[in-house]
Amino acid sequence: MYMNFLSLYMNLCEGGKIDDKHHRRCGRTVKVEVRQAANVLDLLEFFAERKQPATMAEISEALSWPRSSTFNLIGTLSGRGYLYEPSGRGGYYPTPRWLSASQAVAEADPLPDAVIAAARAIRDSTGETTCIASASGLSAIMLFVAESRQPIRYFAAAGSRVPIHASSVGRALMALMSKSDRDTLYRRMDFDSGSPNAPQSAAEVEHELIEASKRGYHQSNSEFVPDLAGVSVPLPADRRRLSLVVAGPTSRCLEKRSDLYRHIVEALVDHDLSLKNMPD
Repeated sequence: MYMNFLSLYMNLCEGGKIDDKHHRRCGRTVKVEVRQAANVLDLLEFFAERKQPATMAEISEALSWPRSSTFNLIGTLSGRGYLYEPSGRGGYYPTPRWLSASQAVAEADPLPDAVIAAARAIRDSTGETTCIASASGLSAIMLFVAESRQPIRYFAAAGSRVPIHASSVGRALMALMSKSDRDTLYRRMDFDSGSPNAPQSAAEVEHELIEASKRGYHQSNSEFVPDLAGVSVPLPADRRRLSLVVAGPTSRCLEKRSDLYRHIVEALVDHDLSLKNMPD
């Protein structure tokens, strides 16, 4: 119940493991982690995995925190109504206040229902994980994920990030930007994605955008995530820049990228959506 807010909070604080890799590889900005914010994230992840109350001693031991830090954080969150003691015996657990805060934020800027329905339809027709993403600095951040039901699949969650230049979903977002906005991003990139398959310069990214415009869709092959192939398109969404990606193992998807694109187009048409124009 609390995972939507956990993903939201991770995005705000940039404390997730995917963020660590992204900041190390994809930008010149040095990541600065706020310890207090990171502790809150660690605590939420702890409860998400544990799924039952925990005492201060158990929390302190599991997270390797000093007893004083544990006492202060638990006391603060309890005082603000985010933790409670279900049994009154010193075991703490998150309250529904996390969910209420998450829903209030999401309802103020929701994804269009048609976009979510189309993503689910594409997942069902292709059998592959389908995500809706938006831009966040040098990243593409997943806002909605319809995960494949196959045992071997692309694992993603709301809040997952990938480099904007080294992923098809990111380049689909860049295609919605003006050249001057893209140039601003290029000046902040070091283009070190860790894969020779990813663009290694601004000129190579621009070339990929031109080729995608001719092809009709953006594609990737083991760029940021090894052995992963993806197909992406920009999405119509009024004021927002969104893109959609279908991705899965290269063994299943690499030679079927044109077929995946066909499924995308069919689902968008079925849900009264049209592809955004991709500029040269």
